[in-house]
Amino acid sequence: MGWWILVAVVILVVLWLVFTYNGLISARNRTQEAWSEIDVELKRRHDLIPNLVNTVQGYMGHERGTLEAVTNARAAAVAAGATGDTAKIGAAENMLSQSLRSLFAVSENYPDLKAISAFTNLQETLTATEDKIEFSRRFYNGNVRDYNIKLQTLPTSLIAGALGFKAFGFFQADEGDRAVPQVGFGNAPQAGSGPPGPGSLPSAAESGPPPMGTSGPPTQS
Repeated sequence: MGWWILVAVVILVVLWLVFTYNGLISARNRTQEAWSEIDVELKRRHDLIPNLVNTVQGYMGHERGTLEAVTNARAAAVAAGATGDTAKIGAAENMLSQSLRSLFAVSENYPDLKAISAFTNLQETLTATEDKIEFSRRFYNGNVRDYNIKLQTLPTSLIAGALGFKAFGFFQADEGDRAVPQVGFGNAPQAGSGPPGPGSLPSAAESGPPPMGTSGPPTQS
């Protein structure tokens, strides 16, 4: 009789291990899939920015600092994406979002630029991409929350580490990303004066890394 009890206990433990392991695998895969959706939108935004800078620099020659900020922020975002670190990626992408918002705010003072369909199309596409990134960010963070809860609650927490499962980091929005950019128009030309000639500002494609996205799922901490 005692042997049957021991065998039953062993079977129950094995079944629990199998179901727990499979549940963690499913949760981890869902989280990585959610991250891939963010990755696609980030890559799309990185690829659009060189065209945006090339389109506006002939009309916004007096806003060299704004254009350089966008170009540098894009380069930093691409570099951060290659690390797979959600904290670094989030900070870099938040900075890129702020620089783009500053650029679009400045463009309001250039009616000739706003009349160009190429610029308005890029602006609409980037705005839509920003919305998709925010939606994907929330979806990813929800999956991270559920997955991390599985790892941290008993009795799963007793074996998760031994099975090689680690917590994912959240892809957080920075408080500064929600702030309205402060923009000055002291050097803006008068409406109707026509676009200034192209300056010496390098294009985003020349000064930053080639277009690319993040390098797969974020690292687990």
